[in-house]
Amino acid sequence: MKKNFRKLAKVTLILVYLVILAGAVVRMTGSGMGCPDWPKCFGYYIPPTEVSQLEWQPNREFKKGQVIIVNESLKVAKENFTTGKSYDNSHWNDYTKHDYAIFNPTHTWVEYINRLFGALAGLATLLLAFTSFKFRKENIWIPILAWLTVLGMGFQAWLGATVVYSVLAPVRITLHMVMALVIVAFLLIILFQTRDKKVIRKKNKLFSNVLIAALILTLIQIVFGTQVRQFIDEQKNIFGEFAKNKWLSNPEIDFYLHRSLSILVFLVNLFIVFRNKKLSLGYTKVNWILAFIVLEIITGIAMYYFHFPFSTQALHLVFASILFGVQFYVLLEALQSKLIDKSFVSHL
Repeated sequence: MKKNFRKLAKVTLILVYLVILAGAVVRMTGSGMGCPDWPKCFGYYIPPTEVSQLEWQPNREFKKGQVIIVNESLKVAKENFTTGKSYDNSHWNDYTKHDYAIFNPTHTWVEYINRLFGALAGLATLLLAFTSFKFRKENIWIPILAWLTVLGMGFQAWLGATVVYSVLAPVRITLHMVMALVIVAFLLIILFQTRDKKVIRKKNKLFSNVLIAALILTLIQIVFGTQVRQFIDEQKNIFGEFAKNKWLSNPEIDFYLHRSLSILVFLVNLFIVFRNKKLSLGYTKVNWILAFIVLEIITGIAMYYFHFPFSTQALHLVFASILFGVQFYVLLEALQSKLIDKSFVSHL
């Protein structure tokens, strides 16, 4: 039972990370408004592939809620009807959430795939929550955390809708990213609580404290990164998609803070690796931490000095998200070792 539950938890975690990756691709390609409504896309469950599907046409059947573009504005069908020989505005409502009325089929389908991954992750989370009831007598925190994850996914979906309705407001994008990491944390706690082998590792207070600091630094870096990404999006709109050499030609202070803080992040995590090895604490996953920090640095350098090679923006964000996950899991191991030591001492 526990083995199958862990497999489901791992699949759910992978799906959440795929959602993060898909979201990063959405930002990289500028596809955030590819679907101007939510949860449908231009009023369709399967979005259009060409602009003619969003144009008024005579003798065409429309379903309630379907969207067309008229004079650079979105119109929503009031009910099911078939058009006549001329456009009749009485059949349509103005779309009032925002005034963004641009159709780009690539952007639409990139955003749509992102939403599909989100739906799959949501279904997996819901299934995990229902199956978690088996653990209610063994460990009540497992079903509690599983249902908190479901609530987190629901809140994340609502945030996704507000991001669209706000036409990609930077603060909401940042909250959307942070919430994804909270969901990752919930799933990692579930995986940790249901692990088979209870490995006892050495306790070291300085190691645990520095690890907490490293985790906080990673979160701060991710927040700064979303702000830098917003600046890049604005520069992209000014200079154009192909003038990548100008996107960071005159960066704001967020960029310099983000870049300078990366040095501190590297040094703090290098100390964690060094202390783990010197004291033989037994935290094998700290080597993963250093590996993902190196990958973060490489993609960051590539973006700045080589003008955003393809996929580096998405990879930079995904590596940061995985780094957070590994750091959080190692922290769970460190805190558990502390609890084990206290329990052992109390029995002496």
